[in-house]
Amino acid sequence: MRSSISSCNGATLIHGARCAIGPQENIYASIKIAHGRIMHILHDRALSPSTGEYTEINLSGFLVMPGLVNAHDHLQFALHPRLANPPYRNYIDWGEDIHARFPDLFAKYRSIPRDVRLWWGGIRNLLCGVTTVCHHDTLWPELQREDFPTKVIQKYGWGHSLALGGDLHAAYSATPADSAFIIHACEGLDEQMREELFELDRLNLLNENTVLVHGLAIDSAGFSLLQAQRASLIVCPSSNKFLFDKLPDMDVLGTLENIALGNDSPLTATGDLLDEIRFAIVSCGIAPRTAYHMVTEAPAKILRLSNDEGEICASGAADLIAIQDTGQHAADRLRTLSITDIELVIVAGRVQLASEAIWKRLPSQSRDGLNPLSIDGTLRWLRAPVNELLQRAEEILGPGQVRLGGRQLCSPPHCGDAA
Repeated sequence: MRSSISSCNGATLIHGARCAIGPQENIYASIKIAHGRIMHILHDRALSPSTGEYTEINLSGFLVMPGLVNAHDHLQFALHPRLANPPYRNYIDWGEDIHARFPDLFAKYRSIPRDVRLWWGGIRNLLCGVTTVCHHDTLWPELQREDFPTKVIQKYGWGHSLALGGDLHAAYSATPADSAFIIHACEGLDEQMREELFELDRLNLLNENTVLVHGLAIDSAGFSLLQAQRASLIVCPSSNKFLFDKLPDMDVLGTLENIALGNDSPLTATGDLLDEIRFAIVSCGIAPRTAYHMVTEAPAKILRLSNDEGEICASGAADLIAIQDTGQHAADRLRTLSITDIELVIVAGRVQLASEAIWKRLPSQSRDGLNPLSIDGTLRWLRAPVNELLQRAEEILGPGQVRLGGRQLCSPPHCGDAA
């Protein structure tokens, strides 16, 4: 897999935009970027260098936000359709059922080369403004590449679950020091799922480094244990609703100090992370300000990120997104935000995605290496080998049959050729 890499060490100045320095705090500022970091935030919307020292990007009319952090994904399943015959008692029943019902479908998608599937997983996140994603599986070499579409968390430990995770003590012992140990837990409705939290505690696997995913069956006693052991929780409500017809009890779980929102995979989720955010706000009653925290600073803290991901601050990672400025606060925009609204994504100081309107504003060196992709008719320029990726996926799935979360993909000017 080859992708063009433009240097992220060159100095860039973003100016003219309103910048979200919090869920409901904004300033007009110019942002100086170099070596993948924010070097300075200058509180002057009109500032523009005259020395030629910086490559300029004029973002007047846009709101700049911190790149989102997706706390839970399985990147290799990005191209899969949603699969289930719900409702189920737990994740074990679901897994057994879909592999019994759809063996040929799973074999078909597995025959797509894994590197291709992983890249589409990265692109799925990039399109919705995710700049850092936590992949709950093996950290394959493809995910360690500098030119991967998004950052993938590199230091973590993981086990699938109590029922399917193998030797969890060995997995926990292999976790790098001061890193998160991530495991699915309490994903279902029955007594077995309620007991999983207590079993993890009996196994000495529940502590301040433990990050549970789902937690749907956690009751009041489990919540007290979770708090006492200072463990963290990632919720994926649309997957829970789809599989079990139940939502996380955010009246209880929402009071947990360390809680984040994850997207899960297209096998069960309603869509991408922005779809998940809207679902959580509408269906779970999560306040937009809380939702903002759950996809920025909270997952950065839970997953032990160390470069101020999820914030816009001097010396922090230059991971930024831009959307049209409607005058609303960033948190309030989350109520309606979708991939059609994400017009610029910068990862580690490098432009990774641009809308057609932004592409026209970019200097030539920032355009270099960006390739067009149509997502349900919305054009985006991506720093990814989209033609190769589409060709290799279509060799298995067929022309015009490649989709991300149900959204059809094609490479201009060939859109519509399959029809």
